[in-house]
Amino acid sequence: MKIYVDFDDVICETARYFTILAKGLFGIEVPYQQVQFFNLQKSFNLSDVQYDELMRAGHIPHNLLAYEETVGASETINKWVGEGHEVFIITGRPFDSYEPSRKWLDEHQLERIPLFCVDKYGREIFNKDCTYSLTLEKLYRMNFDFAIEDSPLAFEHVLHFNQCKVAVFNRPWNRLAELPNNRFVRCEGWQEIDRIFEEYAERFIRGLEV
Repeated sequence: MKIYVDFDDVICETARYFTILAKGLFGIEVPYQQVQFFNLQKSFNLSDVQYDELMRAGHIPHNLLAYEETVGASETINKWVGEGHEVFIITGRPFDSYEPSRKWLDEHQLERIPLFCVDKYGREIFNKDCTYSLTLEKLYRMNFDFAIEDSPLAFEHVLHFNQCKVAVFNRPWNRLAELPNNRFVRCEGWQEIDRIFEEYAERFIRGLEV
């Protein structure tokens, strides 16, 4: 099976780190469980200038390398690879954050997993000279059987993958989001994601209706 895995808040704890940055930069204290919106400008009630500063700080290489791994992420992904599945990390991070992001993956035993940067949220200018950057059109031409996402804004992208099962990693900013269809299922963590994946993979391999 081919598996799509989002990066931020799926394999690492990005939002938790941004709550620390917001407090350090602006004295704004929003507990992680109160990060209600995927749009952090709205969650932290920031001005445009403050938001730009927060985003710059969050994507400085040494900050990107400091993000904590989500419990069970690398262990589960490596198990899937060992079972013969293909895993791809598809991130909406800025294209110029590729190198530290790649280094983070390598340092967390995910060196075998390819990383692609895609402009999921309409914020980037596509760099056609980079093999790791994809337009949405190229992403939509790819095929995935299983996907893991946390952002309600990205649900529309994974809907392009026919018959793809989508594990929605429960986070404070998506708990009230309506799931597009019954192929989307909420999961509390990697242990539950793995259970759902293995059940789905068994049916997929046996050729049963999935």
